[in-house]
Amino acid sequence: MSGDHSDATIARRVRRLETLLEEKGLLTGGELDEAIDSFLAGASPANGALVVARAWTDAAFRSRLLADGTAAVRELGSMEGSYQRLRVVENTATTHNVIVCTLCSCYPLRLLGPSPSWYKSEAYRSRVVREPRAVLTEFGLELPPGTRITVWDSSAETRYMVLPRRPDGTEGMSEEELAGLVTRNALIGTAVL
Repeated sequence: MSGDHSDATIARRVRRLETLLEEKGLLTGGELDEAIDSFLAGASPANGALVVARAWTDAAFRSRLLADGTAAVRELGSMEGSYQRLRVVENTATTHNVIVCTLCSCYPLRLLGPSPSWYKSEAYRSRVVREPRAVLTEFGLELPPGTRITVWDSSAETRYMVLPRRPDGTEGMSEEELAGLVTRNALIGTAVL
């Protein structure tokens, strides 16, 4: 894998791939646009929220999710056609997880929707690894001093999603209601619920 992951380099590579697909007669420009639109139409943080709500209400699913995120999420139909490995990391009373991609902006798009601009920024990508507590504070997240923060670096092969802690007082809520509490930033680890 090349070390140059700048937006311009990636854009050139994508355009070259598109050109090759068209030149070889494998796809037309219109078919490629339709495929991309179809993929993005199913990409939403609501998908990740549903996964979290299921994990909060189904202990067996939660165990499978933490053991093999890809397989567990496929059970819900959210990773069909995706070839990256998904690893789900769980926040606890003493551990907080946050995800980043230091090389570019690898991200579980289908589960979290399009990545926010700050996730792609060089400032976030470099600083959250070096000073995660300070970066989380800038997001308004003040963790207790004894909380261990673990930063997970996504790659082209492995994507991460945070399983947030279930909020207190939600025991009687349905999966749908619980899913409504989950935010994209909580799935990234820059917020808690």
